[in-house]
Amino acid sequence: MKTLLRVTCLCLGFAGMAHAEGDALIVDTSESSMFGRLTGSSDLSAATADLRRQNVDVVSLVDAGASDLRDGLRQFLDGLDAETERAVVILSGRFAHSATDTYFLSADAAEETDLGSVLDTAIPLSQMLAVLSAYPGQALLVLGEGETELSDARFLRAGVADDLDLPQGVSLLRGLPEDVARLVRRDLAVPERTLLAAARSRGLSVDGYAPEDWVFLPAPPAEGDIVAAPDPVPQPDLADQQLWDEVTARDELEGYRNYLSAFPEGQHANAARQRIRAIQDDPLRDARRAEERLELSRDARREIQRDLSLPDYNTRGIDGIFGPGTRGAVKAWQDENDFAATGFLDTEMIARLDGQAERRAAEIEEEAQRRQAETERLDRAYWEETGAQGDLPGLRAYLERYPDGVFAELAQSRVDAIESERRDAAAARDRQAWNAAREVGSVQAYRSYLADFPDGAFAGEAQERIAEQQQGVEQREATAQAAAQEAALGLNAISRRLAENRLEALGLKPGAVDGQFDDRTRRAIRRYQDARQLQVTGYLDQATVVRLLADSLLR
Repeated sequence: MKTLLRVTCLCLGFAGMAHAEGDALIVDTSESSMFGRLTGSSDLSAATADLRRQNVDVVSLVDAGASDLRDGLRQFLDGLDAETERAVVILSGRFAHSATDTYFLSADAAEETDLGSVLDTAIPLSQMLAVLSAYPGQALLVLGEGETELSDARFLRAGVADDLDLPQGVSLLRGLPEDVARLVRRDLAVPERTLLAAARSRGLSVDGYAPEDWVFLPAPPAEGDIVAAPDPVPQPDLADQQLWDEVTARDELEGYRNYLSAFPEGQHANAARQRIRAIQDDPLRDARRAEERLELSRDARREIQRDLSLPDYNTRGIDGIFGPGTRGAVKAWQDENDFAATGFLDTEMIARLDGQAERRAAEIEEEAQRRQAETERLDRAYWEETGAQGDLPGLRAYLERYPDGVFAELAQSRVDAIESERRDAAAARDRQAWNAAREVGSVQAYRSYLADFPDGAFAGEAQERIAEQQQGVEQREATAQAAAQEAALGLNAISRRLAENRLEALGLKPGAVDGQFDDRTRRAIRRYQDARQLQVTGYLDQATVVRLLADSLLR
């Protein structure tokens, strides 16, 4: 383990010549030591000489362990005084972040580092930013982000957080360690160098306080000082930019790799590496992009939701919006059909799903027709034994068993005719008592009528009205809820006529096809729902609409 190099001690000989222009903390724990590779030395003298010639006090550390890291930070803080005009902190190596802070890890921080131990082996960037905030407009934080691996790190994730909370007036540069090395070695100590522009040209990202004319050392060196001739800031390469524009337009992994192959140190090399990492970290990217390229219209998305609903994959609505419900239904369908469960569709999946939905729709209708035929067979048999005899008890027995049956309209019309005849033949007293009960309209009034005329001409109607008024609250609430569900569908007149047309085509006798749902329409809907094992309410709901209008409204 290399130890702290107290470069500031080497600068004391200059103290009488000029006060320090600024203070710098440079820590490199990246693999192979970027400064050692650049200078061929291990004492950092070549990497910091230019800064020292500009009267910048430098604390430099290479491969620093936790103890050296704390000592170096303490020395850097001790060097900040009233004469400090500007400050720079350069950290190159491994980083980790929690929900609230980012940490620069020491060289001896283990991969098993967790939030409980990271404070002993790392520097929180919040502390560095708090120090730099004391020099607004003259403070610089440079991060060289090396590859970081963490094993079983509770509450920590590898890398620098994307949303660092930068104080006002602090400039932030981020990039790969080798790009940071070039900037520090060639540009940082050059007076009047527009440092942020130089950083961008070397592939670093710039954030925080970032005016175009920002310089770290604005004043020229004192007369007689020797300053190493800097490398020129690279000018934009047209071929580099053209290839980059083409690559970003496609935004594909292979394109970014091709860019780096052509321009390994190009203007956008750092951005290319970051995009490669982002793409590799997004396992659903290809699936999502494949669906996006289909440019599905809202109607097409409704069709897909309808296709998922028919085989009972719940999309939580058929609205053309692919939210969590639809994505979950797609994943369930993909898992059942041996596709990768990504939640995103391609053309083959859509074709297969549509075919399955059409087959399922045909199966559902075939099953419904069979049930309807069997129901009608039993209906007709019961009719022959009851209502076909023409007497009032038989007609009432049929209506009680099959209120929406094949002969329900005929049975009701005969009951009405019989009761009409009885009313016409009723004695004046009977009629008078019935009219009085009907005027009051209460259960007690109808019971009083039945007590006086148990076999009266209006006895049957009185019993029906009692039963109607004694209908349970739960049933009335269920009917009101069903009506509200139908209203929520927002069906227009055209949609209602389509529903009536469909019911008519199935032989369910909905009455006039006029978009008005009367009693006959409600009866037809109940017949349809009963045959298809749907909830029988006489009102349309989403499940009924999906099946009833599958070949018209939703296609």
